[in-house]
Amino acid sequence: MISGFYTAASGILTQQRIINTTGNNLVNSQTNGYRADRVITSTFEQNLLTRIENGQYTRIGEGDPALIVEEVETLFDTSSLEETYSPFDMALAGQGYFNIAGNEATYLTRNGNFNIDEEGYLILGDVGRVLGTDGEIYVGGSEFHVSLEGGIYDLAGNLLGELLITQPTEEAAVNKLENGFLVATETDVVQNPTVYQYTIERSNVDMNDEYTRLIEAQRSLQSNATALRIVDEMNARAAGLASIT
Repeated sequence: MISGFYTAASGILTQQRIINTTGNNLVNSQTNGYRADRVITSTFEQNLLTRIENGQYTRIGEGDPALIVEEVETLFDTSSLEETYSPFDMALAGQGYFNIAGNEATYLTRNGNFNIDEEGYLILGDVGRVLGTDGEIYVGGSEFHVSLEGGIYDLAGNLLGELLITQPTEEAAVNKLENGFLVATETDVVQNPTVYQYTIERSNVDMNDEYTRLIEAQRSLQSNATALRIVDEMNARAAGLASIT
């Protein structure tokens, strides 16, 4: 009976995590540069009763099948690039992230829907100023040109700054925020980035796929809740019979 509780309860918790992740994908379906997340699951048995030896998984015992969340993976497939009429819009082709100087951290993002503040610095909404290789980038107005390599020039050809394009290192701890921004403990500068001006990168969220996953997770959660209720009723009956005898 106890194993039944664990199995059903773990299924409820896991499906709730999937619902939350899928719901966040749907909320950010129109967020520029957002990358969808996927919940990767495994069983309790696989995690506790196997070991790695010489690069191979070896089974060392039996266990109760309880579903758990192993990790949440971000989909880094290519998103669509869309041309715009704003000189402040920029998009990256290939790897890398723009760097934004926020109040609490430096945020990494693929969202290049930039603008300028009252002082003439390049900004991302109300998040913060866009960082270049030499700090915050001053453009003054809309009369500037961005090269494919990320250099920003005025109409006279003077260099105003170079966009700082980075990528989290393999060893870095990365925290993904709800709006798709990343905060990494360590980054590397991307060499030879490709930047398109008058272009924006849209979200890679597939609405049809996300709605299908959401419905599947909701039905699975309901099934696990029903199973948990049945196990609870059976346990109560068993306890009642035990008290009679």
